[in-house]
Amino acid sequence: MITRLKNHLSRFRKEDSGAVYTLEFVIMLPLLFVTFAFGVELTTHSNRQFQLDHGLEVTTRAIRLNTAAQFTHDNLKQQICINSGGLPNCEERIRLEMVPVNPRSFVGLPALPDCTNAPHPVTPVRGWSLGQQHELMLLRACYKFSPVFGALGLGQLLGTDDKGLGTMVSMSAFVQEPR
Repeated sequence: MITRLKNHLSRFRKEDSGAVYTLEFVIMLPLLFVTFAFGVELTTHSNRQFQLDHGLEVTTRAIRLNTAAQFTHDNLKQQICINSGGLPNCEERIRLEMVPVNPRSFVGLPALPDCTNAPHPVTPVRGWSLGQQHELMLLRACYKFSPVFGALGLGQLLGTDDKGLGTMVSMSAFVQEPR
């Protein structure tokens, strides 16, 4: 039995007809892994973006319908994080801007969102107003996240900063209901 096994192994070692397939395998395997990493990163990013959008929309609806309530910046951050369904380190990595807008002479928020960077202290609240009844409001949430594969595939294309964190932005517009 051992002799047969040795014979098969020696024939296998001498056989060179599969060398071309081995070369193709060596070339294609890294491409396959990069494609897999790209897919995992895209799925994770889409899921987080959905969570941020959902959290912002549910919170915006609560603001719109509860005009008499006095929401604070920290309350809204907490509500968005709760309604988002589990964004990692949400309250430390999210930044909100809420400003009233005149629909007749529209001037939106600045083009670049003011995001917080996790290790640095949060800068003072930028552009924050609760608004009055019948007033058009813009609310923008900016969330910093850690890519799954930071240096591979889509992870490096997500616009990461010097700390390796990507940026995700969600906006909502609403009109304050009358009291």
